Amino acid sequence: MNARTRKLIGSMGVVAFRGVYIFAVATLAERIPPNKAVQLVFFLVAGVAWGAPLIPLIRWMNRGR
Repeated sequence: MNARTRKLIGSMGVVAFRGVYIFAVATLAERIPPNKAVQLVFFLVAGVAWGAPLIPLIRWMNRGR
């Protein structure tokens, strides 16, 4: 598979993952307590945590340059 095809497939995967992730975080956010400190920690973690599962996909996309 050439690099262009891998990047196209990977980009679609990133967009799909982000959509599902945003839906999941929004759904979970409704269930956390209305404490501002808890909300702050939740959204800080949720705002950064989306990148970790995508690292293998991004490595695969950039393989064989």
